[in-house]
Amino acid sequence: MTSPTPSTATPDEPNPQPEPAMGWTRYAEQTNGRFAMVGFVLLIVLEFFTHQDLFTWLGLR
Repeated sequence: MTSPTPSTATPDEPNPQPEPAMGWTRYAEQTNGRFAMVGFVLLIVLEFFTHQDLFTWLGLR
């Protein structure tokens, strides 16, 4: 029977968080995805309350 893989967490830090860094990193992609989800939801809320779509707001229609 094999033992489980040891985690990289230390006793002082049970749930390590990713460090902010520049470039194509996992942290940057997670942050970008979260902002994209918030923006998408805000766009839906805007369209719901104003009854106008994004193209009308941008003056393209």
